[in-house]
Amino acid sequence: MKIGDKIVLHSYKHDKSLHRVWKNEFVLENNDEMIIVANKKTRVVEDNGRFWYTKEPSVSFFYKKRWFNIIGILKKDDLCFYCNIASPILYDDEALKYIDYDLDIKVESDFSFNILDMNEYNRNQKRMNYSEDIKKILIQEMNELKEKVINRELPFNKEYVFEWYNKFLKLEVKV
Repeated sequence: MKIGDKIVLHSYKHDKSLHRVWKNEFVLENNDEMIIVANKKTRVVEDNGRFWYTKEPSVSFFYKKRWFNIIGILKKDDLCFYCNIASPILYDDEALKYIDYDLDIKVESDFSFNILDMNEYNRNQKRMNYSEDIKKILIQEMNELKEKVINRELPFNKEYVFEWYNKFLKLEVKV
């Protein structure tokens, strides 16, 4: 996988069921720590076969050793973030892949944030038998992610995300 490649992104649940598929992601960076991708108006297919298109462009940061991913969503001249508590990202010839563990953090443009989907997490951890080790990791990573938001650590920086988006726009022109 190299910069400029157009790839597919798969999200799974803990029970290995396919959750969601993003059809057109463009690779902006692939290093030892993370893979950065971007998209705009990309088709997203849900597990039931229904699909929709993203309304706003985004730059996503998928970590290879961290149990979360961070999506910077660009809204006109502003930016918000959607963060998934999820397994580290994997890549095979088919797609970028991760397991979505239900818990999410929505970060507003003023960097205030809310934890989402706690009920879904509580339900799925019982239904899918999350191990104690997994539950500890998820809570620990959630707390570390909240600290990143509070401290405005990268990628929680508007200029940083817009720089990556501008790289995507230049790349998109060539594709």
